[in-house]
Amino acid sequence: MPALTAVTNNDSGIHGAPLRSMLFVPGDSERKLEKGISTQADALILDLEDAVAPSRTHIAREMVLEYLRSRTDRSRQQLWVRINPLSTPAALLDLAVVAGAPDGIILPKVDSAQEIVQLSHYLDALEVREGVPQGSIRIIPVATETPKSLFALDSYVDCSARLAGLTWGAEDIAAALGASTNRRLDGEYDTVYKLARALCLSGAVAAGVQPIDTIFGNFSDPAGLDADAKSARRAGFTGKIAIHPNQVDIINRAFSPSQEEMAWSRRIVEAFDSNPGLGTIGIEGKMIDMPHLKQAQRVLQLGMRFGIA
Repeated sequence: MPALTAVTNNDSGIHGAPLRSMLFVPGDSERKLEKGISTQADALILDLEDAVAPSRTHIAREMVLEYLRSRTDRSRQQLWVRINPLSTPAALLDLAVVAGAPDGIILPKVDSAQEIVQLSHYLDALEVREGVPQGSIRIIPVATETPKSLFALDSYVDCSARLAGLTWGAEDIAAALGASTNRRLDGEYDTVYKLARALCLSGAVAAGVQPIDTIFGNFSDPAGLDADAKSARRAGFTGKIAIHPNQVDIINRAFSPSQEEMAWSRRIVEAFDSNPGLGTIGIEGKMIDMPHLKQAQRVLQLGMRFGIA
């Protein structure tokens, strides 16, 4: 199941491990809801926001609640719900899904951790009313979708015990900034969106929660997704959001250690175990020190969660 993160001790996923893949599923599509079950996504995000037309939101709420109630065994795959922004009247109506005991709420278009605190208070009351275990519903905000949010990524530290991770987005903030695109001519993200990504990663690690990378929009480009996901993992992200079932397996592989990584990490750990007291060791002509040892230990712990030898 999901791998142990290499950068945070937050246990937000299945079997106490962070989530590698979270697949968006429109809350009003019975076909796609059923398809989600057959994927290896560590979590589904049942969407009540952008993937649902406003005229069908009431239908989506009913379908999502029924889906949550019908899938009480979450040992293989968690069920999260993206509600509408707290600044909209729809958000409180969306929280009717608490009766289905979702594993968590994805909160979009957040300005700061103040909204996490507000949502947490709502959940405190709703869990009691619905007989849901108190504190069981966690929160992951999309933390970079407004201009104001970029100045508040440090606010999540100690904001709520419900906070399980931070993710980021480059589409809504581009619209809010009046940008015609979030990409440069060479296809790379422009500066402000790279900044959003970096701040999300740093903010998550500072808060001790899981940093989750944003979507890769071209679901017909598996090679591009693979490169993007591996780049995100190298940077420190421990999971990624998918928008299509075909993306899930690629993401899961990217955020799992390879046999080669496991073997190299084992060599590092064994070398330090055999030479207690040394702070630097040479292996195959490379100088290996304490940061390398810590990373090797994390990779091995990650692999143990997957049963990778």
